[in-house]
Amino acid sequence: MDLPARDLDNPYHTFFFSLDNGDVIDAGTGGNDSRWINHSCDPNCETTEEDDRIFVYALRSLQPGDELFYDYKIVPAERRTKKLALEFACHCGSTKCRGTMLEPK
Repeated sequence: MDLPARDLDNPYHTFFFSLDNGDVIDAGTGGNDSRWINHSCDPNCETTEEDDRIFVYALRSLQPGDELFYDYKIVPAERRTKKLALEFACHCGSTKCRGTMLEPK
């Protein structure tokens, strides 16, 4: 899940989703409401790629009004460093929080 719809004040804030075929979905241009699903290290949803499309599936029962979360598991294009992990810091508050939205090592 990688990175043009960049937030100029925060270059690490994007609406991109990389597909296995190398294409990138830019949810900042014509994207639907799923672009607002936040990250959590203890998610209630997961994403699956099927036929070059991304689907979001619930991992457990959800109630109307529940906020949706999935683990972004971001794979950075550059070398993974402590500084980069901090740029993608996670503050989800979960007891399972890794402290970063980057893919676990």
